[in-house]
Amino acid sequence: MKQKMVIKVSMNKHKSRSKALKVAVGFSGVESVALKGDDMSQIEVTGDGVDAVALTTSLRKKVGYAEVVSVGAAGAGAGDQSMDNEKIEANPEPVVWPNYHVAAPLPHYDVCVVRDYDPYGCSIL
Repeated sequence: MKQKMVIKVSMNKHKSRSKALKVAVGFSGVESVALKGDDMSQIEVTGDGVDAVALTTSLRKKVGYAEVVSVGAAGAGAGDQSMDNEKIEANPEPVVWPNYHVAAPLPHYDVCVVRDYDPYGCSIL
């Protein structure tokens, strides 16, 4: 399903506009990107299967402040809601995030500390 999203990005100069457009075009599923708004501070992205949150996060990292203004179907106008007739499928697979903060258990070694050398004084249980 094609969707259209508008993302507001703080773009002060021509260089930051160019960088923001390059970041948006580089995402998978993006078909078209255009500048929008009075001061050209909004990016309108049209595509199929584009993750709006991931795109916004990438724009924040590489350009600056960014926020999602709207996300909707590409053919939908102001009053047209064509999504009512379409079936929205839920993902039956649970999302499992890897846990990188849990360290693998360290091997256990029995340690015997000998203060005075006595070959028969150390016993390991």
